[in-house]
Amino acid sequence: MSEVKLAAETRSEFGKGAARRIRREAKVPAVLYGHGSEPVHITLPGHELQLALRTPNVLISLDIDGKGNELAIPKAIQRDPLKGFLEHVDLLLVKRGEKVTVELPIVTEGELAAGGNLLEHVLNTLPVEAEATHIPESVTVSVAGLEAGASIHAKDITLPAGTTLATDGDAVVLQVLAAQAEEAPAEAAGDEAAAEA
Repeated sequence: MSEVKLAAETRSEFGKGAARRIRREAKVPAVLYGHGSEPVHITLPGHELQLALRTPNVLISLDIDGKGNELAIPKAIQRDPLKGFLEHVDLLLVKRGEKVTVELPIVTEGELAAGGNLLEHVLNTLPVEAEATHIPESVTVSVAGLEAGASIHAKDITLPAGTTLATDGDAVVLQVLAAQAEEAPAEAAGDEAAAEA
């Protein structure tokens, strides 16, 4: 897992006006919380943060006002619904060796059995518990040769070392649906019967 270092500055201004000023300076307002401490309001460099957040569950090493490093993982990310830029980020403080619950993206590999079947992702992410400094980027599931009606449950997925399931093992993650055959329109069938009579 990659660790990204970012310089952060504490902020004392709050509200929409202050947030807009921060974003105009190509920075992102954020809140750092966890471990029973008071939340710390900070600003982060926008471009560097955007690049860091491309990695799911990235571990961020924050140098706050040059006073030393704090480790954090993203917990909530707010983006502008139209333009996609970062509006605000919530970061959770973590310590080396600490276990955290995160959502791992599910990646599938292999081809389904022949017949035009469809793969439905019931869950797009899998909740797991892992050490904060060793969070896997994703979990890979093989769907090779699965027939219609087959499903993969959370307990069936092989997790990376040091990772444990943080959801019900019987939860359906993926299922294979049969391809829908096109039916002839009912009106056309009725017209043919009338023509024969």
